[in-house]
Amino acid sequence: MNETDFIKDYDPSAFQRPSVAVDLVLLGIRDNRPAVLLVKRDQHPHAGRWALPGGFVGIDEALDAAAARVLREKAGMAEAHLEQLYTFGAVDRDPRMRIISVAYLALLTERAFDAALSAKPALLPAAVEVPWVGETGGAVNVLSPENEALTLAFDHADILTMAMLRLRGKLDYSDVAFALLPELFTLRQLQDVHEAILGASLNKPAFRRRQLDRGWLKATGAYESGAAFRPAELYRFQPSTAD
Repeated sequence: MNETDFIKDYDPSAFQRPSVAVDLVLLGIRDNRPAVLLVKRDQHPHAGRWALPGGFVGIDEALDAAAARVLREKAGMAEAHLEQLYTFGAVDRDPRMRIISVAYLALLTERAFDAALSAKPALLPAAVEVPWVGETGGAVNVLSPENEALTLAFDHADILTMAMLRLRGKLDYSDVAFALLPELFTLRQLQDVHEAILGASLNKPAFRRRQLDRGWLKATGAYESGAAFRPAELYRFQPSTAD
């Protein structure tokens, strides 16, 4: 038997097949804290709970295409840079049936975050509070705009934990922080992003020296407007040729 005949005679029902879903972590920085966009479930299971935007992957649909569709339909965003974060496959993660979820992470500027809220007013901007230091790991706290603790559907709190672990792990050696900033930003804004992700204060002179020494920042010669005190110079991210 050749491969063509084997495929023709193959019985797809010979093995049980789990369903596959995608869940999106749409993360930004608001009020100097990490924040995520959530949707309220209107169906069982976990009806009434908040959850990450997600959906099932079609049988003829690629994972990235499914993530882009969920982004459009549930977050009202035409596009965003989505990266696969992790695959969650605990047997009991969903009470309906065996469902494997591929989580995606998108880092949003404040403008993109607000645009999503305008496009989909039902979205909830929830703060993510990380009670552990560094990359220790553990549960995260998700807070409503009224600062009330939220219990998320399924294992979505675990997905958020993984997102924060990934961000903290990449912050020191990658350019990930710049995805959360506008094209032009001040050094204070850059430090604010780092402190929000790390959940810790940083030494201002040492931070600025380190960032400037990397060669990733290009001074524009322009200055912020509307500042109460001396306006700060604006920079843009410029990857070094070595990167």
